[in-house]
Amino acid sequence: MEDRKVFLNEHTNLLELEEHMFPLVDVETPNVFRNLFHYDEIPKIAFNDRIVPHHMPDEIWITDTTFRDGQQSRAPYTSEQIVTIYDYLHRLGGPNGKIRQSEFFLYSKKDRDAVYRCLEKGYEFPEVTSWIRASKKDFELVKEIGLKETGILVSCSDYHIFYKLKMTRRQAMEHYLSVVRECMETGVRPRCHLEDITRSDIYGFVIPFCVELMKLMEQYRIPVKIRVCDTMGYGVNYPGAVIPRSIPGIIYGLMVHAGVPSELIEFHGHNDFYKAVNNSSTAWLYGACGVNCSLFGIGERTGNTPLEAMVFEYAQLRGTLDGMDTTVITELAEYYEKEIGYKIPPRTPFVGRNFNVTRAGIHADGMLKNEEIYNIFDTDKFLNRPALVSISNTSGTAGIAYWINAYYKLSGDRQVDKNSELVRRVKASVDKEYEDGRVTVLTDEELIDKIDRVCKELHMTL
Repeated sequence: MEDRKVFLNEHTNLLELEEHMFPLVDVETPNVFRNLFHYDEIPKIAFNDRIVPHHMPDEIWITDTTFRDGQQSRAPYTSEQIVTIYDYLHRLGGPNGKIRQSEFFLYSKKDRDAVYRCLEKGYEFPEVTSWIRASKKDFELVKEIGLKETGILVSCSDYHIFYKLKMTRRQAMEHYLSVVRECMETGVRPRCHLEDITRSDIYGFVIPFCVELMKLMEQYRIPVKIRVCDTMGYGVNYPGAVIPRSIPGIIYGLMVHAGVPSELIEFHGHNDFYKAVNNSSTAWLYGACGVNCSLFGIGERTGNTPLEAMVFEYAQLRGTLDGMDTTVITELAEYYEKEIGYKIPPRTPFVGRNFNVTRAGIHADGMLKNEEIYNIFDTDKFLNRPALVSISNTSGTAGIAYWINAYYKLSGDRQVDKNSELVRRVKASVDKEYEDGRVTVLTDEELIDKIDRVCKELHMTL
């Protein structure tokens, strides 16, 4: 203990003790943390009340996996669709490149063609990167295309090392390091995807492995990124939770014990327990510069962290969008629905058809008086999505008035009042339908038809 140095962390102003080295623990039998992950029970969240400090980096960003993980749970995109979406991502990320990278599969001719076409765009951001298995054969694809960085799948839990790969921890580490070394020999930046990290022996395998990666980085003078992959969505953001489920604990361990700089740490979350967004924000707060996302959360099983969610998380944490063009999110949603045929659940935040639509008459009355009462922010400004009300038997005259003003973009003296003759007659027509047994919300087309008819009766135009 006497030989360990005490130093001041300039970022947090905390006194810290020089940490011990953590050698590889090459166990004979897999450690699958049965106290936490008993398969015939709901996984347990345990606490030891060890609290690690916030360590938010000076700069944070988003990376994209729409064309990799996002293609594992749906019909593959066409090359044309990939190129179009890539253009949208470039615009969304803005001039400061807050969407840093986009990763691609390389296994099919279609995907490789899309990579070439995206590279031809010449965009600095998002940078085109790839994803491969820890295989020298797979790496040949990266060399053939000439990419500057590739992700490498390095499964790190004993579930994967013992049961899937049929290796020991030492064998797995040596195999992974050989592939990483080959990447670096050719000047390609490796990005190590630590699969299933939230069921891994953090100090018996993950930290020792990352220490070796940092040694390679020093040797070759090429950065090695570490992607923290919460593959099964087991990660939690609660202070004092135990590893391997603790996202703060994992990020802290990588920085402090393995010496991985914040700019080389990236979090990749899954939403199996509804925690992908919270865990991604937590990764930022505790030291990871990057969070990896897919558009609309489309990905394996329950999906990944939705990219659009982290755009707004960024704005909330930083107090600025830093050049990101959020109106592109609405364009992307429309493209997915109209051109790709993907139906976004209507209540999905920011992009669902009903995300800023209210039904309750009392809410509509409030919005008619002041939109801020029931709208989360100026959705018209940031998303080209004005706040709306849906018209049903509970909407009242206020709801109808608000709908007319919003849909027809009426302002100032042109706005209709809830007591106007137009609104009263439309309300009477709506009420009649529900008296006759209707149970569904009126569509925009039905409302337009009713309004047009009443306007003709009143000899007025909107």
